[in-house]
Amino acid sequence: MSSLKETIEKIKTLETEKQNLIVEIEGLKKMAGEKAVSLENEIAALREEAKSLKMLMGQGQPSANQLKIT
Repeated sequence: MSSLKETIEKIKTLETEKQNLIVEIEGLKKMAGEKAVSLENEIAALREEAKSLKMLMGQGQPSANQLKIT
C-alpha cells in the first residue's frame, strides 16, 4: 500500500506545480501585453518625431501613405 500513498503524494505535488506554473504563465502574459503597449507607444512617438524632422528639413507635408501609418 505504500505505492498508493506515494502515488497520492506525487499527484498532490504535481497539482501544486501545475497551479504554480499557471500563475507564472498568467504573469508572463500580462508582462508581454504591457511590453507590447509600451513598444506601440514608443513607435508612435518615433514616427511623430521623424515626421516633425522631415517637415523641419523642408520636405513639406507628409504623403497620404505616411499619414496612414499611425
